[in-house]
Amino acid sequence: MAVFECAGCGAALTVPVAEVALPPHAHREGGDRYLPPLLEPGTFAVDPEPSEPPWRPWSAISPAQAAARGVYAPVDGLWSGPGGAVLLAPGDTRGTALIAEQCDGCCACAGGPNLACERCGRTVGARIDDCYRWQAVWLYPRAVRRAPVEGPARPDGDGWTVSPTPPVEPGGWWSDRWSAAVGEALAEVLAASGGAPVAVAPGLLAEIFGRTLHRLLPVGAPVRTLGLAGPGFTPAPVPDIALVPRHPWTGAAWQPPFGGVVPVPLDAAVWTHLAFPPLRPTTRLPAGEERDDPLPLRPRLLFEPDRRLLRHRLARLPAVRQPWLRAIYDRLGDRHHHRAASEGTP
Repeated sequence: MAVFECAGCGAALTVPVAEVALPPHAHREGGDRYLPPLLEPGTFAVDPEPSEPPWRPWSAISPAQAAARGVYAPVDGLWSGPGGAVLLAPGDTRGTALIAEQCDGCCACAGGPNLACERCGRTVGARIDDCYRWQAVWLYPRAVRRAPVEGPARPDGDGWTVSPTPPVEPGGWWSDRWSAAVGEALAEVLAASGGAPVAVAPGLLAEIFGRTLHRLLPVGAPVRTLGLAGPGFTPAPVPDIALVPRHPWTGAAWQPPFGGVVPVPLDAAVWTHLAFPPLRPTTRLPAGEERDDPLPLRPRLLFEPDRRLLRHRLARLPAVRQPWLRAIYDRLGDRHHHRAASEGTP
């Protein structure tokens, strides 16, 4: 385990926390008005991408410099400061104080340098708890240091056994976590397709992946198939592209024990729901009493993956330099395409 301390005075800024992988929805914005904490209590994650000034617009970055940073398609710009921002659940911080004049969100704190060390006053991070934002604390890499303490380095268990996240929130809308996770996974599915049509089995998998793949890839006889594979789940037949769980502690993708398949990591809690959906009753109440046996929640809108996260991941795949995938990347950045997708048209 670890405790994060102020780099200026050495004061402890957190309780002991265990490291987990950065969740795919770490930078997801929008959704329900009030969202829960981004991480479970007692854990932290590190974002390897630079996130501190100076900001350099794309016009000031050469292709070679961008490729050295792992970016292979045009983006608005890149931060040039160090990577390694630390993500925490807000309740795990200690010895910090909000900088009131920096808390200028709609309903609460929207981020930015608004968190200071209570002892010395040094700015150490950002607190986010505004509406439409996941609650989180981000500690700046140059402002804190990591100190090891006694305790398990990871949470209990093997990590693969996780509680499934349902695709629909209790209020009846698609889950933000699903939108983010599918957006990231779709980028790698597109790259694995080779630009050929992909067949997806009917059901929820087709609903969340198939429609976007059909919209972005050529129309014709499917050349490759998309399915699931993972611990305790043996696909039959084996798909060409397999969505596999992403380990929630390490971020590593589960590796299929059989060949001839391209594994694509997917958030483990989302994958678990797809692979082992909850059982539904096989019988209904007598006629006239259906009101006591309500149907599952069904959103009014079609599922849409997080387009911003989809493009973010695509830009960081070397395959995006291929003309056909670069064309898809550019198309996803077109506002007309985004509006048409939201309206359910090709």
